[in-house]
Amino acid sequence: MSKRYAELRPDELGTALKENPLAICPWGALEWHGAHLPLGLDGLVAEAFCERLAEATGGVLLPGMWLPITALPHAHSISIATATVRAVWRDLLDELARVGFRTVCLVTGHYAQGHEWEMYAVCREAMLRHQGLRVIAASPLELMLSEELLDHAGRSEAAQLLAIRPDLVRLDLFEEGGAERNAVIGEDPRAATCEEGEKLLRDGVAAWRSALDVWDAQVIFYFYQRREREYRTYRAQFFKESWEQAIADWWAAQSSNR
Repeated sequence: MSKRYAELRPDELGTALKENPLAICPWGALEWHGAHLPLGLDGLVAEAFCERLAEATGGVLLPGMWLPITALPHAHSISIATATVRAVWRDLLDELARVGFRTVCLVTGHYAQGHEWEMYAVCREAMLRHQGLRVIAASPLELMLSEELLDHAGRSEAAQLLAIRPDLVRLDLFEEGGAERNAVIGEDPRAATCEEGEKLLRDGVAAWRSALDVWDAQVIFYFYQRREREYRTYRAQFFKESWEQAIADWWAAQSSNR
């Protein structure tokens, strides 16, 4: 049974900090994922994944936060300003370090380019401010180092939600067409299965556990640099004034290419 920060008494939190000063923070979004998936997929997956990670590691599970930088442009998506999210990340990490946590897992179900670019920067800064603090920030499957798993509204995300909340998945409502019609960036979600989702979640937890065992600050910094390289083409092509402007231009380009 996972230890939930919000449910612990002070003596229980004190014991947890002595035994394993690990904080696990789910990060979500309310974002359009087409007609076949719910708007809260990112947060639902992140929270369920973090519950599994907390049970596997004995870490302390924090309540989820649903604050995305650059949700996919759609009338039903909710985006939060970059400066606001950066400030929340900074304050949260500073407070967790002050409380006594020495390792933080920031698990984001939302992994847009600008969102992750800024997340990595804030986490690096926190590690430099607090000697001995480790902050591993990534999506649930990102530590598996397989880019094709990081889709949007596609097979991977659909499979994970099928394993977590199958009642919320309606693959029969999937709409043919490009991403501007069905939100899918990646493989067809209709190929997803619950069994595949369970395996992805198990493998993802195993990858995080392995990282927690062996990653020091240098390895974490290298991981962030590696992930940033994946986004440099996007940044060079679309980023001019802000991430908000960049995703708007990127989305316009997706639509015009159809």
